[in-house]
Order: sequence, then structure tokens, then C-alpha cells
Amino acid sequence: MKIFIDCLPCMLKQVLEASRMATDDIIIQEQIINEAVKILSDYKEYGCSPELALAMHNTVKKHTNNSDPYDLIKSRDIKAAKKIYPFLKSFLQNKNDSLYWALKIAATGNVIDSAIYNNIDVEKSTELELEKEFAICDIESFKQELKQAETILIIGDNSGETVFDKVLIENLKQYNINIIYAVRNNPIINDATVKEAYESGLDCCTSIISTGCDAPGAVLEYCSNDFLDLFNNSDLVISKGQGNYEALSDCGRNTFFLLKAKCPMVSRRLGVNLNEYVFKQNKQERS
Repeated sequence: MKIFIDCLPCMLKQVLEASRMATDDIIIQEQIINEAVKILSDYKEYGCSPELALAMHNTVKKHTNNSDPYDLIKSRDIKAAKKIYPFLKSFLQNKNDSLYWALKIAATGNVIDSAIYNNIDVEKSTELELEKEFAICDIESFKQELKQAETILIIGDNSGETVFDKVLIENLKQYNINIIYAVRNNPIINDATVKEAYESGLDCCTSIISTGCDAPGAVLEYCSNDFLDLFNNSDLVISKGQGNYEALSDCGRNTFFLLKAKCPMVSRRLGVNLNEYVFKQNKQERS
């Protein structure tokens, strides 16, 4: 997927936010922004938005010696998600099509995205968002493939939504299937790493691995061989969030994208309205 110009201001705003979290020194913040602007001006040199975002956020780490500016934010988001976990389980128990709504819960977890939304009331926002149905939902294809599948690879996104993903994984356990959950290799924005996956309690219901990639999306060129082996050979792949969608939409293998379309570029590409939910199958197959 090429990088669209209308994404660039948001990416620069994100870097400014990260720089302010990492240091109070205005001079250092200016150095970060100046370098980020230079990187941004060469955006055509990057294959996708997550790759560009990685280069920009590395300037924050370099100038501040802070490897994880969002550390406290991520812990706060996970704590907030854990608080409403019982409500999520109760919500699911009251639904007839549990798989559909487990997928919807996992997608709704994207409301806990500190990189985009600040100071939201998590419980209230979740209740409002949960009842919204998918604009695109390829669940029938997913159900058919699930019958024959032995392994599912889920590629996670933001830290707070890992608790929501736990509800989905617990629901998928009824199919007697091996589930692997992949996260970022090192801290980047508010995305989940192995640390946050364990903090969310995902180790109780799934195997946790790193993609080997530091970008806010699974850019295959930078992923580890172990991850690539799982990605290529798992029977089903669920890719969560916009960053993974931007990195993997042209990956060439059958993938189910689960996300909320939170930016105009992604919503246009998917053919949905802004802020609508999507569970869409990419039917490409490797040659």
C-alpha cells in the first residue's frame, strides 16, 4: 500500500506527542520535529506508513534515550480494559452468534488507542461502540475455513485492545484450534509488545510471539524468519488494526483484516464510512 499525503500530518502530530511524553526539554523536542520533518519529506522512499512511522519515532528514542515514551499510557490502557473485561464477557454471553460478537468485541477494543484518542471514558465509549455492527463482515467465509483449520495466527495492534482480543481468543478455544498471538518486537507508539501481552493475561489462553518487526505494523520485510514461517503456514491469519492492514493488504496470502477504519485513506480503500468496523477477507493466495 502506498503512503497517502493525508496521513502525513497525523504522523507528525504523533511524533510531537511522543516527544512531549519523552522529555520536557523544548530544545530536544524541536530537534526531534526538525528531523522528523526531513524524514517526512522523503516519504516516497518508504514502502508503507508503518515503515515511515518507525523511522520518525526512532528520532524520539535517539534524542531522548527513552525507548518507550508510551509505557505509562500503555499500562493505564490495559488497566482500564481489564476493569471492563467482566462486562465484555457478560455482553458476549447475551448474544446468540458468539463468534460474530467476539470478533466485534476485538474490533471495538481499538477505541483504546492513545495514539489517536486521548482522555476518553473507556467504559462509556465501549458500550456505545459495541452495539454497532460491522459495515463489512466476511464471517461466513471465516466459519468455513475455521472448520478445517488447525492453527490461527492473530497479529495484535494496540496495548489496550489486547484484553478485548483475549475475549475473542477464549471464544475461539471452542474450536479446538492452536492460537498464536503476535506483537511488536520493541516499543513503538502505544502498540503491544510481549510485555503488554503478558500484562493483559494473554499467556493464559494463547502462545505469545514477537513479529521481529519494530514498526507499528507487520512489515514482512523486517519480520523474523520464525514469524514469517508462522505467517506463511498458519491456516488462518487475523490481522488487527490499521497499521497491520497498511503493512499487509498486499501481502499475497489469505488474510482476515479486523479493524475500525479511523482515517480517511483506509476508509476509502475499504469502501466504508469513517469509523466503521470491518472484518474483511483478503483472498489473495501465494503463488
